[in-house]
Amino acid sequence: EVQLVESGGGSVQAGGSLRLSCVASGYTGGTYAMAWFRQVPGKKREGVAAVYTGGARTHYADSVKGRFVISQDNGKNGVYLQMNDLQPEDTAVYYCAARYPAHRVVVPWTDPDEYNYWGQGTQVTVSS
Repeated sequence: EVQLVESGGGSVQAGGSLRLSCVASGYTGGTYAMAWFRQVPGKKREGVAAVYTGGARTHYADSVKGRFVISQDNGKNGVYLQMNDLQPEDTAVYYCAARYPAHRVVVPWTDPDEYNYWGQGTQVTVSS
């Protein structure tokens, strides 16, 4: 059974930075895809960034391009999300998601139904 554990959320002022971490356990080999989603009350879960380990291909939502960076930690079967220049509209619960196994890039990477494992979520709050 794959389990995802997130950490790194918190509260920052606008313009600040946070780094989210998601460590996976239970992988038994092969390629996989991981992504970060976020959700605010009353809205759908939104894809923020994704990576496919088969080719290290990354994807970003337009709203975070140039500010957020997703990266892999293959040694820990994990993924990071470096968030810079945070804005109040980035406030949300951030979730780590994984599709395992994955033999190709997840299409569309923004569809939560394409992922079969989820973390518990971590709160990110950005004040103005």
